[in-house]
Amino acid sequence: MPVKRIKRTYRKTRYVLYRETLVDFKEHFWAFIGSFIGLGIIAYLQYGLMPEKELVFLIGSFGASCVLVYGVIESPLAQPRNLIGGHIISAIIGVTVQKIFPDLLWVAAPLAVSLSIVVMQITKTLHPPGGATALIGATASPQIKALGYMYVLSPVLSGCLILLAIALIFNNLTPYRKYPSHTARKRYKQIYRRFKTKF
Repeated sequence: MPVKRIKRTYRKTRYVLYRETLVDFKEHFWAFIGSFIGLGIIAYLQYGLMPEKELVFLIGSFGASCVLVYGVIESPLAQPRNLIGGHIISAIIGVTVQKIFPDLLWVAAPLAVSLSIVVMQITKTLHPPGGATALIGATASPQIKALGYMYVLSPVLSGCLILLAIALIFNNLTPYRKYPSHTARKRYKQIYRRFKTKF
């Protein structure tokens, strides 16, 4: 009996490891193209159109968002609600904490990230790069500090909308990639039906 169980466990483990290490060149190609164009547009806005860096368009947390939105499109954390909601909520919290504790970075940094995690969990908009967005807002450079709550609109909201638009295009160009995922689409339809019946 134990020998059968060991053999079965071995077969399952080998299968999981095999599936997880398969190289899907099509998947990698579309993830590369989508993230290159999405982040490329934001980088062009930052460094191509604004050479004197008058405005901020590119923040580090967008790199992590690209991994989710173009690389693991089925993840619940990569869906549009999470992408936009997570970043917006975190940006608001980051700026607010920075305004309350402008000189206590050792308090502002962990407080902004921790609050953003909890609020994203409550609002069901958990998006891990949102923690970095809150951290950037709380430990703001003079340039971002000067933006105040405009940081929420640009670079955060404008960047998220660009990443989302490119994700909707490139993640749906082939029949085997669908974004938002099937479960997310079902959830959006349920929310829409509930909203429709109330009003």
